[in-house]
Amino acid sequence: MAVATVTTITTKTIRIQPKPERKPLPAGQPREWYETHNRRLKAMRLAIALLDSGVYHPANAGNRRIRSTAARIGIHPPSDTTCRMVRALIS
Repeated sequence: MAVATVTTITTKTIRIQPKPERKPLPAGQPREWYETHNRRLKAMRLAIALLDSGVYHPANAGNRRIRSTAARIGIHPPSDTTCRMVRALIS
């Protein structure tokens, strides 16, 4: 009689965070300030998603993994600069 073996495959799920209530940004700042502000927010959202998925060390967070996480949580792919910021937040 043949014996069947059962294997289970576990997958990590990423919780999609609800978007926080948006407030208008202060007026009168230079454009660079707004770009930096939005880049930091994006890096923070990505770092939280990576930590939730089990990436706890910056060496495990390559650009490809960060960009695939961005696609999974529904935000535009980050630039190289934003990827560096994500790794800095994880460390």
